[in-house]
Amino acid sequence: MRIAVTGSIATDHLMTFPGRFSDQLLPDQLDRVSLSFLVDELEIRRGGVAANICFGMGSLGKESILVGSVGDDFADYRSWLDRHGVDTASVHVSELHHTARFLCTTDQDQNQIASFYTGAMSEARSIELGPVAERVGGLDLVLISANDPEAMLRHTDECRSRGIPFAADPSQQLARMEGTDVRRLLDGAAYLFSNEYEKALFEEKTGWSGEEVLSRVGIRVTTLGAKGVVIDRQGEEGLHVPCVPVEKVVDPTGVGDAFRSGFLSATAWGLPLERAAQVGSTVAAHALEAAGPQEYTLSRRAFLDRLASAYGAGAAADVEPHLACPNP
Repeated sequence: MRIAVTGSIATDHLMTFPGRFSDQLLPDQLDRVSLSFLVDELEIRRGGVAANICFGMGSLGKESILVGSVGDDFADYRSWLDRHGVDTASVHVSELHHTARFLCTTDQDQNQIASFYTGAMSEARSIELGPVAERVGGLDLVLISANDPEAMLRHTDECRSRGIPFAADPSQQLARMEGTDVRRLLDGAAYLFSNEYEKALFEEKTGWSGEEVLSRVGIRVTTLGAKGVVIDRQGEEGLHVPCVPVEKVVDPTGVGDAFRSGFLSATAWGLPLERAAQVGSTVAAHALEAAGPQEYTLSRRAFLDRLASAYGAGAAADVEPHLACPNP
């Protein structure tokens, strides 16, 4: 099963402020805020929704096709992804802009102030999926994740016109999109991914009830944080899968992407939905315990042991024949 993952490719510039943002905000001055925070730490990490998902799939031994737009500063990042089993041949390189950047400062209460520089991502709207499909011998699924909004709509429309199944996963872009565009993104999707808050926002923006949404998509996957994940299909009882216990939460950045990487990999292996959610949750647990969305390492034996500990030996037995982590 060949899966193309479209979406953002970025570098994350993550800073830590040792105080509280709230202590610096004056209630009667909020209409003219001008603040500078002296930070103690700066970490530059590889990120972007699509790249994070492809990295996770590669870590499980499942190759994916990354589709997005970057600047000519992408060479080192491309090499990293290539080494981790990602097909980057369909990544567009801009002649004008740098690769997108996410700049985020986190205070001691885990509150965040962030900015996102679009950069080369704005050129993703020029990417056609047809040549991608032709190069790899056809596509079985296209994940349309957070990206330039025009690119997301274009990819959705092209999937419909070419008869390629697609998964809708607008995540961060959902808040800025109008209802008509949200309806256009999800209508006819084979899968719809969101977290619990985004699930409600989908319904508010589209004007559709939960049942109406289910009538327009094949499978709705809703992550619930520490409560696990729920999978819904029209006319069927929802399937709840609990999360994998985590020893210590280090960084939540990219955890949803890690879940999607596991879910999509297991789907490509032909495993049922419950197993797909279990594999996704196991990858997500590893990501939560690492400092960055692509800083975790999966080893085959440890992954299966953790899966078995959380979901039973039967789950590990089902996954074992397919799992091809580069690390034993």
